[in-house]
Amino acid sequence: MIKRMILMLAAMVVLVGGLFGFKFIRARQAQTAAAALLPPPVTVSADVAREETWRPVLRTTGSLAPVQGVVLSNELAGVVRSIAFASGEVVQKGAALGQLDISTDQAELHGYEAAAELARLNLGRADTLRTSNVSPDTELDAAKSRYDQALASIELVRATIEKKTIRAPFAGRLGLRQINLGQFLPSGSPIVALQSLDPIYVNFALPQQDVRLVETGQNVELSLDAFPGTVFKGAINAFDAGLDPNTRTVRVQATLENKGGELQPGMFGSVAVQLPEQAKVITVPQSAITYNPYGNVVYVIETAKPSGATSAAPLLTVRQQFVQLGETRGDQVAILTGLKAGEQIVTGGQLKLRDGVNVRIDNTVPPANNPAPTPPNA
Repeated sequence: MIKRMILMLAAMVVLVGGLFGFKFIRARQAQTAAAALLPPPVTVSADVAREETWRPVLRTTGSLAPVQGVVLSNELAGVVRSIAFASGEVVQKGAALGQLDISTDQAELHGYEAAAELARLNLGRADTLRTSNVSPDTELDAAKSRYDQALASIELVRATIEKKTIRAPFAGRLGLRQINLGQFLPSGSPIVALQSLDPIYVNFALPQQDVRLVETGQNVELSLDAFPGTVFKGAINAFDAGLDPNTRTVRVQATLENKGGELQPGMFGSVAVQLPEQAKVITVPQSAITYNPYGNVVYVIETAKPSGATSAAPLLTVRQQFVQLGETRGDQVAILTGLKAGEQIVTGGQLKLRDGVNVRIDNTVPPANNPAPTPPNA
């Protein structure tokens, strides 16, 4: 009886063991089949987060203004008799640009010159007579006074003629001509604009919290849409005496070289004030950032072993990581928190990614990662 019970127990153990073994084998087969049905890895491009040294900058907008600029006008009324300039011409300081009618003034000048010559001769005679004690001192003084008055009259007419000659007060470029030959010009009529363009000023404003960070002599860079890829360099030369009470900003002026004359007064551009200190930042290509309402994300590439395998090749998977972004320069963006230097991140193909997805790296077309890119047609 006991023997039969032992045999039955042994048979039941064998049966249960066989059943569990069969189930285990079927489970392994199902697991292997499921692994074979996994989707293929997503092909992505990748790059490495790098630590770089960036010099902090203050960014704002500014407008260009001439170092010297004026609309030339006539001090005295008259008729335009000659025009000696063309619109847009570059002129030197003192260049004669035009002449009003001076025919009457020249006639007066000749008369005063004749009167001065006569007064000079009379002064000579009076001096001779006084030396011979023939005439009193009063006659000599009167002759000298008449001669001085004649010379003063000549200078007055010459000054009038000079005022009717329009001259460039400084070197620069002329604007559009606003007068014509034979036109009568009342006093103060606009004739032509004259602006000195080299060097040239850029005026911009900084908020009060940034005023302490800047001083005269600091480097400034100007970028304009009119000249993509070109950076114009200069330095701060002056600050306004106080802050604007409405905006709480201070006006700053910088001087730029403009030897080629590309920069024109009134142009509007982006100003970057270079600060003296330097800072270490983690940078990645802008294409690595996935923007969404919950925060900015990068996908970090990690290495993982296939489940249940001991010798299979490691798989590459991705981990979603929220990051805080800093300043952007060209193709690069600074990461303030959430990423470490040396971590490999996805730079292309993020649309099909989620946590834990297997990926395959293909950097046949590398992502743009230049802090100061140049447009292809620049």
